[in-house]
This record gives sequence, C-alpha cells and structure tokens, in this order.
Amino acid sequence: MSADRDELLRLVQELPDEQVRQALSDVRKHLRPASERPWPPAFFSSAPGDGISIAEQADELLREGFGR
Repeated sequence: MSADRDELLRLVQELPDEQVRQALSDVRKHLRPASERPWPPAFFSSAPGDGISIAEQADELLREGFGR
C-alpha cells in the first residue's frame, strides 16, 4: 500500500462522525462505476499462451512449490 493511501486511511479514521457523510460523497466523485471499467483487465492476457499447458501441469507445479 502506498504512503498516500496509508495517510488517507489514517485521516478517514480521524474524521468526526458528522463529517463522514460529506467526505464519503466527495470521495465517490472520484470513482468510476464498475460498468465503465473494461473487462477483462489488460493484465489477464499478459502471459503468452492459452493457459492450458499450465493447467495440465498444475499438480506437478504445486508439488514443486509453485509460487514460493
């Protein structure tokens, strides 16, 4: 998590309850609805191939400690 995000979370926790509704409204103005986000995300196709060869080797890869 970035330092800016950490600071934002800390500041939100410090807001008095009577200011939360307005802050929430302001933050929502900066977000795009999920329907406007492309699907699938670009990183879904970031690896070459069709994924079948990895799926076929799943048991072997996991035995070898894939991801560690």
